[in-house]
Amino acid sequence: MHEQIKTPTILGRIVQALEMVQDLIVISLCIGLFSFMVLQIKEMFLSLNPPVEFHGVTADILYLLIMVELFRLLIIYLQEKRVSIGVAVEVSIVSVLREVIVRGVLETAWTHILASCAFLLVLGILMALRVWLPPTFEGIDPEHQVSQRYQQQLSKEVTSVNGKP
Repeated sequence: MHEQIKTPTILGRIVQALEMVQDLIVISLCIGLFSFMVLQIKEMFLSLNPPVEFHGVTADILYLLIMVELFRLLIIYLQEKRVSIGVAVEVSIVSVLREVIVRGVLETAWTHILASCAFLLVLGILMALRVWLPPTFEGIDPEHQVSQRYQQQLSKEVTSVNGKP
């Protein structure tokens, strides 16, 4: 019986340690991504010297937008301990559109354009389902529930640290 009481606390500590290591990994990814964004912005401004290549500047701007969305995805993960489906789908949409724009629609094979269109259609359906399903599914919004659970847990931790109810 004594081992049964100790095991959950040991497992709980192991899980907390692993979550802390995972958070450190995500924080290091955030720092690296932010540093890379700063370098990309510097390179983009240097590429604005004449002659300006519109195609290259557009590709750089879209690439920066993808990095900003990835950064936002990492921040949401750190705050709520979950991956936001909406942000992940948005990153995917911008990434596909960037590839189509950078390569050029006329220079790309029709099979690739068709595959990109099908992929974008599926991503659009995912976005629509994410928005429309929770209200029609008995009012259950899993993302909102997870967020509320995290906020409640955070407030409990703060009150236990402060010693005030």
